[in-house]
Amino acid sequence: MTQFRYQAVELNGSTVSGVIEAADRKIALQLLGAKGLYPSDIVEQSSTTASRSGGGASATVTTSPSRFRIGPKVRRKEITAVTRELATLLQATIPIPQALDSLAEEEENPALKELIRGLSESVRLGASLSAALAEHPRQFGRLYVSMVRVGEEAGALDKVLLDLAALLEHEDEVRGEVAAAIAYPCFVLAFGVLTVVVLLTVVLPKLFSMLQEMLDTLPLPTRVLLGTSEFIQGYWWLMLLLMAGAGYGLFIYLKTPEGARNRDQFKLKLPVMGGVFYSSALSRFARTLGTLLKAGVSLLPALKIVEDTIGNLVLASVVARVAEETRGGDSLAGPLRKLGVFPRTVTQMINVGEETGRLDDMLLQVAHIEERRMRAQTKTLISLLAPALILVVGAIVGFMVIAILLPIFKMSQAIR
Repeated sequence: MTQFRYQAVELNGSTVSGVIEAADRKIALQLLGAKGLYPSDIVEQSSTTASRSGGGASATVTTSPSRFRIGPKVRRKEITAVTRELATLLQATIPIPQALDSLAEEEENPALKELIRGLSESVRLGASLSAALAEHPRQFGRLYVSMVRVGEEAGALDKVLLDLAALLEHEDEVRGEVAAAIAYPCFVLAFGVLTVVVLLTVVLPKLFSMLQEMLDTLPLPTRVLLGTSEFIQGYWWLMLLLMAGAGYGLFIYLKTPEGARNRDQFKLKLPVMGGVFYSSALSRFARTLGTLLKAGVSLLPALKIVEDTIGNLVLASVVARVAEETRGGDSLAGPLRKLGVFPRTVTQMINVGEETGRLDDMLLQVAHIEERRMRAQTKTLISLLAPALILVVGAIVGFMVIAILLPIFKMSQAIR
């Protein structure tokens, strides 16, 4: 048996040091993990006797706030990739600081490299990984930190990180599909607006000046188009100011609690689009809650986390009411059925999950069903939106063509 001297972090954040006997380094790490200790340093006794002294002493370390404040340069997909890589390294029984150092060395993004090194430094100073992550709320939200904390308390951090990585990857996939679906309609709209603006401000004014010299009276469509062109040319600065002012006012209003709630309420009531937003929020509710319960988070704290991460204030208030009912001893399905916000099939599936003791699996199944529904609704929306935008742009361009051709026809008739 070989003796290994170690420094480790307990669940309460305190650091301990001591000596453990094991056949090799891997077994020593496993033995420490079974005791609820997370090693930050472990070396053979023979290589440290001369330089280290004392064993079994413990000291509480107060973690200082991280000096790293990373902005939006760290992308969500990079956080997802780091999560899965960290889970893989921890499965190989590599201590957390060494795993973080390894990730930092391979990272190409300077901002993310600095962030990971900051996490490693905090853990080495005695902080738990969840506490270190909590110092960076912009990159690691409440859901992320809570799941990591549960993994630390349960001694299954690697498994929880794998579940968390799967959740983040799935959300990234859904967002990517929605972004790809709306890319074509947005391109059509932007190209149409650009075309109309160029025609009204560059091409048509020169043509209209020629037509006015050749005809005494222009047709009504031509006069309307001419007036629009002159107004844009003369008051474009006023239009920009009004649009900027309206946009800023709307931005400030949506920052208020009333404005944010009215926005979310409006999104749910939109035709076709409302169903997409609703299914998206419902799937996020079910998948997040299912993942948290699977990781070992109790129901009430999990509902509170879902309330903060569901992404819709109207449905978040429903989740808060469900949490209140559940705190009174009711089941999850009971309050959901009473409020009548979620579909009956969803509440029935949740009820079955509670009765069979498989609520987490049933919630993940609900999330899968709602995501399929959201994808189908999104495809329907895009199939309707793209032709509608093409028709609108075509109608505007068609009106402009008619307004240009009418005076030309009038001149040809005069020549005859």
